[in-house]
Amino acid sequence: MGRDETETHITVPSFFRCPISLDVMRSPVSLCTGVTYDRASIQRWLDVGNNTCPATMQILRTKDFVPNLTLQRLIKTWSDSVGRHAGVSPPRGIPTVEEVNEYLRRLRSLEKDDEIRLENLSRIVRFAKDSDASREFLWREKDFVPMLVDIVSAVDGGTRATAKIKLGLLAIMILDTMIKGGKERDRERLSKLMLTDGGGCLTALNLAIQRGNLKTKIESVRVLEMISFHANSKEIISERDGILSELIKSIGSESDPSLMEASLSFLITISTSKRVRSKLIAEKTITKIRDILLTETTSVTVTERSLKLLETLSSKREGRSEICGGEGGRCVEGVVRKLLKVSTTATEHAVTILWCLCYVFREDRKAEETVVRSNGVTKLLVVIQSSCSPMVRQMAKDLIKVLKVNTSAASALSAYETSTTHITPF
Repeated sequence: MGRDETETHITVPSFFRCPISLDVMRSPVSLCTGVTYDRASIQRWLDVGNNTCPATMQILRTKDFVPNLTLQRLIKTWSDSVGRHAGVSPPRGIPTVEEVNEYLRRLRSLEKDDEIRLENLSRIVRFAKDSDASREFLWREKDFVPMLVDIVSAVDGGTRATAKIKLGLLAIMILDTMIKGGKERDRERLSKLMLTDGGGCLTALNLAIQRGNLKTKIESVRVLEMISFHANSKEIISERDGILSELIKSIGSESDPSLMEASLSFLITISTSKRVRSKLIAEKTITKIRDILLTETTSVTVTERSLKLLETLSSKREGRSEICGGEGGRCVEGVVRKLLKVSTTATEHAVTILWCLCYVFREDRKAEETVVRSNGVTKLLVVIQSSCSPMVRQMAKDLIKVLKVNTSAASALSAYETSTTHITPF
């Protein structure tokens, strides 16, 4: 039996759950108010200096508690019965909307206790990952996203408290998960919240990218991309010390492919700003892309996104200069290598880059020499007969007219144009 089937048929009696953690109690104890809690949860509540009953908010006459042995026996009997029938331990499962409302209430009322907030927030993660409806529900909770933003911004380079760091990472995870169900208005709202908090969120996200594990790095990069909503937000993010350099470092050929894909997607998003494009070029992004293009084992997605970013950077004069210069035009050679070798998308980006360098601007004839030397003319002839878009095939024709070095190239072009043979390069 699958996990979901098992969880669907097991109902936990409400009075078996701790009012703080909402988990089945392992060691139930009762306060002087008569309310029973799991020993670990209420002990943490009291240890941080609280003097009230969490459920009733009554001031406690005494902080002593008494083991509830009767309830403990009932829980054990129920647990043993569940284990025999289901063959598993009582599961936590996906929280219901009612349970999530309770978690949210506790997050609001018990905000001073990081450990208890951590317990409740971790349960909301499971709910958020369950479905689009769950994520939409969380977006509609008006104070939930601001609460997450406050949790993230509280993490900085000087944070020592382990619970606070865990809370921040958990909040980033939830925001990343909620992206799947977020609409444009949600994205704009989150962008405003995270970029008007004095820079705390950007500091926390950058720290997560620098010091987190692979999963945390990817989640943080995706959140950054989500809040890069308009030109102003892209420039604010790019101007934050360390963010661009860290993301450019993440696309190094030695990085994990999943992190490279996320980082390239983010860089493509923010590169629509002219000012950001200049920063990316100054930060030697093109050198990193060159190394990716000259690597044979790069994934299809990484190659496509690398070429897409290079295409964007080639729109600026300094970008074209960087692409054509350095190590004998190795970047141009890398672009030619990917022609017809990866995917139609990659080929179309590659042709567009070469068209920009060799046909539209023609500022550096070394690029043309590199294309010819790298067998680019032959590949472009094949592109003309490929399944690429009509616009890209026309670009290839334009390039061949510029690059032809002898009459045989012109004759070859004429032959290909009149040929009825369809060439499928992929």
